[in-house]
Amino acid sequence: MYDTVVVVPARDEEVGILTSLKSLHRQTRRPDLIVVIVNNSTDRTESYAAQFAGDPQTPPTVVLNLRNNPHKKAGALNYGLEWLRQQVGGKLNTSVKHILAMDADTELHPKFIERAINVMASDLDIGGVSAVCLGRFNLWRNPWQRFLLGMQIIEYGRAANSRYRSDVHTMSGAGSFYRAAALQELIDSRGHVFWEDHRNLVEDYETTLALKEAGWKVTANQLCVAYTDLMPTLRQLLQQRERWTRGTVDALRRRGWTKFTWHAIVTTVLGIVGAAYLLGWGSSQLAAAFAHGFAQQPIFWFLLAFWIIYPALRVRNLGWKAMLVEALLVPELVYTIVRTYWLVSSILKSYFTRVSAWK
Repeated sequence: MYDTVVVVPARDEEVGILTSLKSLHRQTRRPDLIVVIVNNSTDRTESYAAQFAGDPQTPPTVVLNLRNNPHKKAGALNYGLEWLRQQVGGKLNTSVKHILAMDADTELHPKFIERAINVMASDLDIGGVSAVCLGRFNLWRNPWQRFLLGMQIIEYGRAANSRYRSDVHTMSGAGSFYRAAALQELIDSRGHVFWEDHRNLVEDYETTLALKEAGWKVTANQLCVAYTDLMPTLRQLLQQRERWTRGTVDALRRRGWTKFTWHAIVTTVLGIVGAAYLLGWGSSQLAAAFAHGFAQQPIFWFLLAFWIIYPALRVRNLGWKAMLVEALLVPELVYTIVRTYWLVSSILKSYFTRVSAWK
């Protein structure tokens, strides 16, 4: 009987695969089995994974090579779960309690598995425990990268602070800890866990919705931390966020307004309205203040004080440097412009462009 099996899809991850696997080796409650699915890779990912698997000190590790996979990460995850099902007699929940799916560029906190198991044990209706993601530090090489990566660190930290205090929008692809019975229920109902279609850009979100629709709860915990790579260039950041946001909008459009999607739909709409209001009204008030004098704009001073104090308090868990950056306003304003761009462009692409197949 396996208590925890880890499934790691890896495509061209020779740089980070060993770091990810070693973080599993350092767990206070080590996994019983690790399954690495080398997915359409063209680099040395497989050899590095095999090197880890060959070390007798590491947890038992199997390396599978999946070639010609048209279904991206979802196809790799399903391939690993199908292999596991065959090993345990066809049903995941008969011989496996928990399954952890994690990205190959992710490093888990040493107590991730231990804490996730404890959360699962606290409520039998919990089908998944999501990682709380934090960005890795000290990866910048110039002032622009320092700004770009620093704002992502703040963004991740702010999201992490609220993630374990409220409803989980989506199970994080960086680290998702599932109850095997919940995944088996999805397999029984639709033949697979992760939806295999090249249009599925966010397999983690679609699976989260499927779990909720099946009656399972999903949650997060502040000790289930995944440290993940950040995007070092603006182009890479926009590509990543457009994929995430466009994939979410695609999933919402397919499902429509339901009790599991309405919150995300409202949040998306409010995000556009809020950004437009902040940029439009804020710039007009600033221009009026310069034209007529700041003393004639009392509401401007009140809102300015609010937008200095409130954002700073929201990132107090990241330390005084993050609070100072947020209090300065300008860095967050610039990043809001970038965020607004990928939000609007993602919505437009969802309605007017097709998702290309993975070749």
